[in-house]
Amino acid sequence: MAFFSHAGIRQPILLYRLALLLFPLSGGKMNLVKLTSSPKLNYLLGEMGIFTPFEVINHLPRRYDSFCYATREELMSLAPNRRYVLFGKILTPIQVTRFSKISAAKFYLRDQYGDDYAMVAYNRPYLGKTFKEGDDVSVAASFDSKRHELSVISIKKGRIDAAHQLVPVYSLPADYPNHSFASLVKKSLEALKGQIYDHVPSVFAQKYRLIHREEAYWKCHFPASPADLNAGRRVLKYEEALTFTLHNLLIKRANKALIKGDRFALDQGKIDSFIAKLPFVLTADQKKAVDECLSDMGGGTIMTRLLQGDVGTGKTLVAAILAYANFTRGEQTAIMAPTESLAKQHLGYFSALLEPFGVKVGYLTGLIKGKERKAVLSALSDGSLDVLIGTHALFGADVLYPNLGLAIIDEQHKFGVNQRSRLLGKGERADLLLMSATPIPRTLSLTLYGDLDVSSLALFPFKKREVETKIVPANYKRAALTIAKALQEERQVYVIAPRVEGEGDESVQAVYEKISGFFPGLCALIHGQLDEESKEKALEEFKSGKKPILVATSIVEVGIDVKKAGMMFVFSPTSFSLSSLHQLRGRIGRDGQKAHFYMCISAPSEEDKEKLGVLVDSSDGFEIAEADLRLRGPGTLSGTRQSGFPEFSFLSPVNDLKIFECARADAAYIIDHQGEKQFLYLLSKAKEAIEGASLA
Repeated sequence: MAFFSHAGIRQPILLYRLALLLFPLSGGKMNLVKLTSSPKLNYLLGEMGIFTPFEVINHLPRRYDSFCYATREELMSLAPNRRYVLFGKILTPIQVTRFSKISAAKFYLRDQYGDDYAMVAYNRPYLGKTFKEGDDVSVAASFDSKRHELSVISIKKGRIDAAHQLVPVYSLPADYPNHSFASLVKKSLEALKGQIYDHVPSVFAQKYRLIHREEAYWKCHFPASPADLNAGRRVLKYEEALTFTLHNLLIKRANKALIKGDRFALDQGKIDSFIAKLPFVLTADQKKAVDECLSDMGGGTIMTRLLQGDVGTGKTLVAAILAYANFTRGEQTAIMAPTESLAKQHLGYFSALLEPFGVKVGYLTGLIKGKERKAVLSALSDGSLDVLIGTHALFGADVLYPNLGLAIIDEQHKFGVNQRSRLLGKGERADLLLMSATPIPRTLSLTLYGDLDVSSLALFPFKKREVETKIVPANYKRAALTIAKALQEERQVYVIAPRVEGEGDESVQAVYEKISGFFPGLCALIHGQLDEESKEKALEEFKSGKKPILVATSIVEVGIDVKKAGMMFVFSPTSFSLSSLHQLRGRIGRDGQKAHFYMCISAPSEEDKEKLGVLVDSSDGFEIAEADLRLRGPGTLSGTRQSGFPEFSFLSPVNDLKIFECARADAAYIIDHQGEKQFLYLLSKAKEAIEGASLA
């Protein structure tokens, strides 16, 4: 449905009707949703990627509201910010008022004990159409002692009986009422009766006392008790964990079976001499990571290792040592980065370290054309080029490596598995090192990266950066005053928005117009839709200080090293993952001076405060990545998805480690007993998922 996301047409209902007019005989090619009788709700389902009843039931609640009613004694002494559930009658029409970007739906409620309360629901204007004066409702709300009113958390028609006091709350667009989606889930489950099959082999279903899959969906969506909910989720979580770990284990065993064949040995003496002459002293973590990688590279099977570490822990130095080690055995190294700017930064870094030792370093991106490109490709193919650095251009059809021994992929989460495979396809049995600045604890890495060996860097070579982090209102005038002060101190400033197009603070173009209005001629703009020449010009103007303010999307998350950058404003910060925000924060404070990171959001919800508060309280990348996994909503698992972490529909990698551990052991059992009939379905599905996408 992305075809219809035109900025000039804003109402989903109009878009849906336009689709029907344009494609009346599409034969399903547009895959228009017809799950409900409402064109508007059908459109919203399409925007969520939900097109079938199975996709409806797989969209599990993100939380459950408990509707156990408060006693009169509890309501007589309301405590600030505490949650209460009331049953009563709406006394007045719901009045919706708007101010700035916030709406407030206000009404009075008389509870079952005869007491009246002022109620307000923020940013839910649809309540005025859904509920009316005289309706009996159950309301969960928190007490605002300053305004002497109850702030509505959730509201449902009628009294809720004891068997239905756990009410599912779904992640939905603002215009899609929660109760409407819950009704659709119920209809979908009824329509799918007898069609939801068990995928877990019977030996494991009996071992863990798992209920049938169809019953599990009912208990997840409509639990009568916490025990119901637990029984339902155990089934879906275990099935997903088993599928995921089986997929990873098959890849890892396939990689370990690949024999390198006859190759020259690494020259440890030269490697030790190279390390001794470096202008840096390795940390204990770097030494350990180098030893682990060299052991893999010198072994008889292919290396498939992930090097993870926080921003500034020295992953690139480890990569340079490995590139030199590969050079000592007479083989070539390819280093792939996700952006032109990061690739160019690597070119300078690797050239400075390696060329004094006789290593020839080259550079190749999509911008390099004509004679310059031919010269690079010629030097590569005749073997005179030892290290080639670039972007995805490194796996072009005309790029030939006569002796590729090591592939290094930086910011590996920016690339899909298939892209990594295409680069590795350039070398016969090349070793692979993936690098990531989104580190996670070892127990989690064993779960999420079960197909890889993992090395971690936690120690910093130098003093950690001092970056003050705050949540502030999205106020451009205040931001401009703060930026002006930074410019007076000769510091440079990033201003970040999540999208190229969008409404208000979400649009980088709109943010650029606001900020450049305060600082004409001092702002550069960069985002993914600009051509490479425009990007390079904007970056050069910012790096040189000609334009000390850079307004950008998250394209600057990696590969930008501007020492004078000491301040960053991020608008609509909840549109980013915590790990992305931490990466963005890593762009400032690189000169050792105190830096300032501001997350600009008006009227943040409690969930927003919890999420962004992690960054306020911590600068530890491992802690932040773990919190990111804990707080992220449900997603989809895909072997070729380009994302920082694998995404799960049902599992929480942080909270469900025990399930993963059981599934890992069970996956190994399945592989060792492949001939058994009950395992054939899972094995066939796992092999389909990795066909053509193995890392080696």
